[in-house]
Amino acid sequence: MTTLPPPATELSADEARRLALRAQGFLGAPDRRAGVRGVLRHLGAVQLDTISVLARSHELVPYARLGAVGRRTVDDAYWTDTHAFEYWSHAACILPIEEWPHFAFRRRAYRNRPHWNHHLPDGDYDRVVKQLRTEGPLTATDLGGAKKTSEWWDWSGTKVAVERALMYGEVVCVERRGWKRVYDLAERAVPAALLHDELDDTECLRRLVRLAGQSLGVGTRADIADYHRLKAEQVDAVIADSGLVPVTVQGWGRPAWADPAALETPPRGRHRTTLLSPFDSLIWERARTERIFGFTHRLEAYVPKQKRVHGYFAMPVLAGGRLVGRVDPAREGRTLVAKQVTLAGRKAAPAVAQALVEAASWVDCTDVRVERVETPELREPLTRELARLLA
Repeated sequence: MTTLPPPATELSADEARRLALRAQGFLGAPDRRAGVRGVLRHLGAVQLDTISVLARSHELVPYARLGAVGRRTVDDAYWTDTHAFEYWSHAACILPIEEWPHFAFRRRAYRNRPHWNHHLPDGDYDRVVKQLRTEGPLTATDLGGAKKTSEWWDWSGTKVAVERALMYGEVVCVERRGWKRVYDLAERAVPAALLHDELDDTECLRRLVRLAGQSLGVGTRADIADYHRLKAEQVDAVIADSGLVPVTVQGWGRPAWADPAALETPPRGRHRTTLLSPFDSLIWERARTERIFGFTHRLEAYVPKQKRVHGYFAMPVLAGGRLVGRVDPAREGRTLVAKQVTLAGRKAAPAVAQALVEAASWVDCTDVRVERVETPELREPLTRELARLLA
């Protein structure tokens, strides 16, 4: 491992928080001309998830930064003109197409993987590739069926084959249709100039570490590794040559690295007020969210109902550069229902009300109803502010 130079910059915890907000697109004027594609390039990865309450997470991410962008506009921005591809990064993510070469290290690792959870029947891989070559693009259902039974994990041989081909890089997901992946051959879907695995692992990792640092603004080794789910030793091997610079952050108690361009100008500008997807890259790593915002964030969708504290899909509320509450939303017709609301205090009520009303308008709801407020005495200021904004 390369010996790192001593940190040249010391940041306060508040400066680090503001750097993170700007790097994630929540501080300063949004780049509306670049739109959804600009958000994707800026973040480097947008996580996908099956849950849809107000909208799916990959739609909520640009909404949180740009405001009321149309959901069809979001999908078109991701999937037209070979602008993006879907692959395993932080999780299943939409990634800018220009980063295809930098995931060669992961494709190679999958090809060399000795053990898999699903058995691949003989002949299915070649059959699926041949069918896509002849008929593609196709869903797993089009190819012959995604599951053997109704159980989500009981994949058919066809599904195992096409997902293996996706991991190997022979096949690409070119869009989502009714939330089903639509597969095509990489040789057709990826621009010729990018369709290669020529970069060695070190060059791939150096690029992804640099991108993670830029997208975070400032982060610890664990933060940077988590962004594209790298191993700690992979980060250690390249971080000295990544272009990131070592810094110290007061109160963090561990080494950190920053994007040097982010350190050149103080982060200033208008803060966004918005609901955040639990899968938003600003907050997707729990330890970092607690360290930066003093806010414990946990997705409870997979927690038994009786054990949930904040609700099925509790969405943190960002305002003034702070996380000031959370809302567990639902929809009933044209009413956005706040099933449970948590406020950091009375002063948070206007911001939470604003976030709720703006989100309601985005999903074509004309009313907002609050069912439960965790601190009962804060219900009145919240509902009063909602009534004012909806009047």
